[in-house]
Amino acid sequence: MALDLKSAIASIAPTLGTMLLGPLGGTAITALESAFGLPQGAGQDGITQVIQNGAMTPDIIANVRAADQKHQEILAQQNIDLKKMNADYNLAMVQADVADRQGARTLQTNTKSIVVPTLSFIIVGAFVAMTASTLAGYSHIEGALAGTLVGYLSAKCEQVIAFYFGSSKSSQNKDEMLYNSTPTNQGDNK
Repeated sequence: MALDLKSAIASIAPTLGTMLLGPLGGTAITALESAFGLPQGAGQDGITQVIQNGAMTPDIIANVRAADQKHQEILAQQNIDLKKMNADYNLAMVQADVADRQGARTLQTNTKSIVVPTLSFIIVGAFVAMTASTLAGYSHIEGALAGTLVGYLSAKCEQVIAFYFGSSKSSQNKDEMLYNSTPTNQGDNK
């Protein structure tokens, strides 16, 4: 089971944990590297390794909490709303993803290239053929390489479907971000 670093850090340092979720993630990682006594550049992997190995001493926890307090004070002094910043960042990422997909669709519509539909048929066809032959017992998938191939083909098939029919995940994220970023008048409910 993989360690959820953001949750693990948030349990002892809520400000740094929240920073990990958005554009200030790099700043939080640098602060955590220092608090953990790790060399600069150890990154999430180095921090995760210390936690998973059970090497978090009371001194490290105290250092992490001190770094959290310091960053909380700096954010307060500069009047930075971390949750709003993260929401705005996530909304911008969703909008960029939607714009990128729309740009590709527009290009395809304008050029009417046969390359995109041809590749799409090949990818989806290969995925369906591999899945059907495996389920029918004609091919036996064994080993890490075969699993990697199936996973890769499945991911590419998902991209093709998202290109033609839209991505429900990005749409769901976009809707949630837009809802959370829209102010509501709660005082007018009379």
